[in-house]
Amino acid sequence: MGAKLESLTESGLQYFGKMTASISHEIKNVLAIINENAGLLGDLALLAERGVAIEPQRLNDMSRIVMKQVSRADAIVRSMNRLAHSVDESTQAIDLNDTLETLMALSQRFASMRDVGVRLKRIEGPLKLKTSAFFLLNLLWCCLDFAMDAANKDKMIELVAQKTGVEIQVRLKGLDGLTGRPLRPFPAETEKDLCDLLGAELDINTANREIVVKLTSGIDGN
Repeated sequence: MGAKLESLTESGLQYFGKMTASISHEIKNVLAIINENAGLLGDLALLAERGVAIEPQRLNDMSRIVMKQVSRADAIVRSMNRLAHSVDESTQAIDLNDTLETLMALSQRFASMRDVGVRLKRIEGPLKLKTSAFFLLNLLWCCLDFAMDAANKDKMIELVAQKTGVEIQVRLKGLDGLTGRPLRPFPAETEKDLCDLLGAELDINTANREIVVKLTSGIDGN
C-alpha cells in the first residue's frame, strides 16, 4: 500500500505540475498579445499628439483584440481554479459533465500541439457521483493523453459520457491506432493504481476502437 500511495502521489504531482505549467504558458501568451496592443496604442497616441489623424476603426479593432484576450485569460484562470479546488477534499460530490469540461479546457493546448481535435458530447442533465475529483481528472487525462496518440486519420477524438445502469461511462472514441501495433503499455501501473483508488475500470475495446472508463463508486453522490 505504501508503494502504491507513493506512486499515486508522484503521478498526481506530475499531473498538477504539467497542467499548471501549461496554464502559465497560456497566460504568458495572452499577456504578450495584450502588451503588443498596448505598445501599438502608445504609438498611435504619439501620432495623435503630432496631429496625425487616427482611424477609429483601428482603435476599435485593437479594443476587440484586448477584450478577446481578457475573456480568454478569464477562461484559463477559471480552469486553473477548478483544478486547484479539485484537491479541496479527498472525496466530493461532482457532476461528471463539469469535470469533463475542465478536462477539455486543461487539455486544449496539448491537443493543439499534437494537431488533434477533441469533441465533447454531453448528455442532458447531471451525471452525479462522489469521488476524488483530482484523481479522476488525473485518470481521464492519462486516457486522453494515450488516446491522442491513437487518434484516427481525421485526428478527431470524441469524448462521450453516459449513464448505463449502475455505471457512469466515459468513452473515448475514434481510436484507430488501438488496432495496430501497441503504442505503449496501457493501462500502465499509474492507470491501474488510479482505477483501484477510484473504484473504476478501464476497458480497451479494439473492436469499437475506443477506451471506456467505467465509474461505479458513489453514483448519484451516495
